[in-house]
Amino acid sequence: MKRKLFAILMAMLLIGTLFTACGKKDEEPKDNGKGTTTDETDKEKPDDTSSGDVTSDPVTLTVWESTGGPDEFIKQAGEAFTAKYPNITIEFVNVELGDSSTQIALDGPAGVGPDLFAAPHDKLGELMTGGHVLPTANVDAVKSNALGATIDALTYDGTMYGYPVSAETYALFYNKALISEDQVPKTWEEVVTFSEKFNAENSGKYGFIMDVGNGYYTIIFTTSDNNRLFGPSGTDTSNTNINSPASVEGMKFFQGLRNILDVPAADLTTSITDAAFSSGNAALYITGLWNVANFEDAGVDFGVASLPSLPGNDAPVASFSGTRAMFVSAYTDYPDEAALFGEFLMSEEMQKLRFDLTGSLPSINIAVDSPYIKGFLAQLDYAFPMPSIPEMGAYWDAMNAASANIWNGADIQAELDACNSAILGQ
Repeated sequence: MKRKLFAILMAMLLIGTLFTACGKKDEEPKDNGKGTTTDETDKEKPDDTSSGDVTSDPVTLTVWESTGGPDEFIKQAGEAFTAKYPNITIEFVNVELGDSSTQIALDGPAGVGPDLFAAPHDKLGELMTGGHVLPTANVDAVKSNALGATIDALTYDGTMYGYPVSAETYALFYNKALISEDQVPKTWEEVVTFSEKFNAENSGKYGFIMDVGNGYYTIIFTTSDNNRLFGPSGTDTSNTNINSPASVEGMKFFQGLRNILDVPAADLTTSITDAAFSSGNAALYITGLWNVANFEDAGVDFGVASLPSLPGNDAPVASFSGTRAMFVSAYTDYPDEAALFGEFLMSEEMQKLRFDLTGSLPSINIAVDSPYIKGFLAQLDYAFPMPSIPEMGAYWDAMNAASANIWNGADIQAELDACNSAILGQ
């Protein structure tokens, strides 16, 4: 009798377990195919996330970001995040993108730093080796949602760090009042041919203009035949390739552009060249998505195309690609909550919000309402991430100086050799 009663009880227990399991399966949020969820139950149960054990205690996360759009994004995203997780408050603190990597090294150990901070991906090497950032949490979901270029940019020694919030590269802007779409050059030789004719017919205007003393842009002339800064993976610290034969040949062509833009490097800074295009005095200009709103506000009718190809190459010239990321500080008391906010910033809703507020290219594959995105995405196919190794920190001053000197007529091999030595600390 006892055995019969025991069997009945076990059967009832098994049936109850099956019903409970079915109920939980029905309540699971639906997967949208990108590693994020869309069901309202996800909002109600923050502890169900795979970002760690999120506390139910009151928490304030301090976030460092820049002004001029990104600040408003963090504020609005913070409000949306707090609506989803009422116990977590987001506090914005202004630390500009170019300063955060230096400041975290001081404020983090002192206990007065942020929980998350924005930084460009090329600072990852020094941030990681300095022990200032934590690896990406819930990494499989983050990778399934992010653009491949941003994943590569934030991966160091096989480990991913941070949460990509925007991608960027630059492309060729053209003023439709000065050049028609079918005239837009596909090669750099065509840039020269067009500009020679345009300059002769339009006194005081430029067929082509660029910031010639900025290594962010001039790197394109060193990339022929897959020549890449610090090698194919951007990690070869024994050879920068900045003074290779391919780099020298490309910078010869760069120096030759002085024939269609006879202006000293000191008078071709970013602010000056931006103003030339926004005032309608330049037909072709190399810049990025960050200038779209500025040129629209200036009333310029413009388009965006991929960059021209170098002599002997068929594809658009390779440009730097950049990833702006939110990094979780290694000094935070709330790593799980900080990681959760970082991943939240990559959601479709937040990425669209960021685009609306800043005009920056989303870090995930979503459609945004802009006639210019196609040109940037076309160029992004030929872009390569700025190297993120610590040696990259010395690149900027060295390449900026070499570029300006070469533009002004200096010996190309000597300038690039000096640049190589400065980067490697030789």
